[in-house]
Amino acid sequence: MKLICFGVRKVEHDFFIKLNKFGYELTLVEELLNDENISLIKGHKAIMLRANCPANRKNLEIFKSYGVEYLLTRTVGYDHIDLDAAKEMGFKMARVPTYSPNAIGELAITFAMNLVRKGSYMVNRTREKNFTIDEFMFSREIRNLTVGIVGTGKIGLTSARLFKGLGSKIIAYDIYENEEAKNILEYVSMDELIKNADIISLHCPYIKGVNEKLINEDFIKKTKDNVILINTARGELQDVEAIIKGLESGKIGGFATDVFSNEKEFFFKNMSGKEIDKNVQKLLDLYPRVLITPHIGSYTDEALTNMIEISYENLDEFITKGFSKNEI
Repeated sequence: MKLICFGVRKVEHDFFIKLNKFGYELTLVEELLNDENISLIKGHKAIMLRANCPANRKNLEIFKSYGVEYLLTRTVGYDHIDLDAAKEMGFKMARVPTYSPNAIGELAITFAMNLVRKGSYMVNRTREKNFTIDEFMFSREIRNLTVGIVGTGKIGLTSARLFKGLGSKIIAYDIYENEEAKNILEYVSMDELIKNADIISLHCPYIKGVNEKLINEDFIKKTKDNVILINTARGELQDVEAIIKGLESGKIGGFATDVFSNEKEFFFKNMSGKEIDKNVQKLLDLYPRVLITPHIGSYTDEALTNMIEISYENLDEFITKGFSKNEI
């Protein structure tokens, strides 16, 4: 079986080779899928994509013309795939329903600790040989803060455990309450969470028509003064303009995000010296109260291993059984 994989970074290459216990004939492409490299798919029956590889109707038609039968995504989400078009064309598709929740949870807690203790600010000052102490460096202790977790699936629960380990009080909101989670956190209404949390961390899926721009002007008005907001979930959950206003007014003490709804325009690209989305630029200008990472929550050895192994297994199930337990 010939399998072509897009978005395989150099550091990931050896993982793809080592974990290939099924003996697939691999083509590993470092770049994300685009108009220039789509022709590389010719001769392959299976494709593995990552987020920001556009499987839109136009590209799906090209896949079909090349004889592709299997469409894999090594991600939990699959909003980069036009599902209606893909099903209409008969592709067999599968995703990775979960991978190391610690990868995302550790990024969320890294963001939180950095914003609470002003870590990036202080390190940059000393890097410039400025060893004086100013008022901005004065901080709270995270064990005295209440952390609000929105979404208590595997990632949210892992994040809650990490924050709990630091001594924080944990409150949470989820449509479906997790009995196991009740051992370490208290479920509250969304309004209660917004009003009482010092740190709010998003770990819920984006559901179109239900929770887009969850963090909006009304949400921010209800929060505590100096609240810290963290989004390692989906960019569609945040209203960037409302967050900028909250930061500029001082209502929001700190904001960290690994995701944007329009991230395809600039993530995974070197934008040095180039114009960027004006709202993203405003957030960058608000550093060190704003921290941005380029969708690297899952960029760990454990998470990568999970993604590749499950994707390989998904394809093997399609080949040997005609279906996959992770079928989309």
